[in-house]
Amino acid sequence: MSKPSTAPDAATIARWRADIQFSDTVCGQRFDFLSTWGLFSPEAVDEGSRLLLEQIADTVKSTDDCLDVGCGVGVLGMTLARWAPEGRSVMVDKDFVAVDYTRKNIERNALKNCEVFLSNGFAQVGDRKFDLIVSNLPAKVSKEQHYLYLVDAYEHLKPGGRFVVVTITGLREFIARSFKEVFGNYDKLKQGKVYTVAEAVRE
Repeated sequence: MSKPSTAPDAATIARWRADIQFSDTVCGQRFDFLSTWGLFSPEAVDEGSRLLLEQIADTVKSTDDCLDVGCGVGVLGMTLARWAPEGRSVMVDKDFVAVDYTRKNIERNALKNCEVFLSNGFAQVGDRKFDLIVSNLPAKVSKEQHYLYLVDAYEHLKPGGRFVVVTITGLREFIARSFKEVFGNYDKLKQGKVYTVAEAVRE
């Protein structure tokens, strides 16, 4: 039985299997990326991550130890590594493909103050403490999962440390309420039609 005539040809399939390569400038930092289909925003830096970074660009200290939870291809964690060269930038993801490609991107961009490993949320982070934790929080997870992120972020922050997230704007009221419940404070850094960036501080 022959394939339908509308099926992609072998050359197209091969092209889809090949690594996706793209370059982008994020808050003045130029990066070269490798990616693949199945990862979040595989062909470009997504708008939400860019918006988050724009809101904190002037507040990251050169010595900050940073954690990127749900790193994808590594854009948040790698940008923080550039901004905080005297600190350590840790990136985690529950997807082994994301971890693999983030590792490739760290090497591709010659970053030395980074590490990346597989972790379901904070599960493999151990007892490390950070000055800054960032996350592009997924929209399609349960409120229980979001609360676990918040509680674990609080436990892994140094006193005065910050947890900064970007979410779809539809989650802004839940994030405001849950930040106040877990951290005792909430600051909306930026609200747009699609995304909202919010911050909480471990006081």
